Amino acid sequence: MDIRFESAGASFGARVAVEPLTLSLTESRVGIIGLNGSGKTTFARMINGLTKPTTGKVIVNGRDTREEKTALADVGFIFQLPQNQIILPIVRDDIAFGLKGRGFTKAEIDRKVELVLARLNAEGLAPRRAHELSGGELQIAALCSVLATDPNILILDEPTNQLDLRNRALVQKTIEGLEENVVVITHDLELIAGFGRVLLFHEGRLATDAPAEEAIARYRELAV
Repeated sequence: MDIRFESAGASFGARVAVEPLTLSLTESRVGIIGLNGSGKTTFARMINGLTKPTTGKVIVNGRDTREEKTALADVGFIFQLPQNQIILPIVRDDIAFGLKGRGFTKAEIDRKVELVLARLNAEGLAPRRAHELSGGELQIAALCSVLATDPNILILDEPTNQLDLRNRALVQKTIEGLEENVVVITHDLELIAGFGRVLLFHEGRLATDAPAEEAIARYRELAV
């Protein structure tokens, strides 16, 4: 993973969402924490180009996000509500949908779908309807759809939000087993407790950049 922020910040009109900052991210696991409205999601969206910097620039794997018309293809993003990014009603069809238009034959698409389902032990989800899935299963289905496109970096926005203990454990175990570089935005501090690097945002600025234990301790101070 090679992510560089060079005096990069983002504003929406008069509101500064992320103050300009300079940093490099090369770790395979990075956590992002902060109170609601602190700028953490905007920061993450700047990584894959969903939000363009209004000052400075963001370079991801050698590519300037300002020069890309759409989000970077090699940076997958799982939204806080995964059902919002599942387009087709049947899980297998939804995974295949993201591969169409990329020059693959039908046989190649079918093969990629089967491989990603097997990788996450999610074969049982393939024929099911998205609206029938539990919260954890929805996260896994959305993750399958993104992983099928072979991203180098995965960004997960609140992946355990509103999940019960069983589904939370399912999602955490899946994240821990991923080979890809992972950036996790979360209020679930246990989820990123073992991460070597955690960024704490507060009121639009980067307040702490440290290992998980130190960043979480500082977050608790700010929260009260």
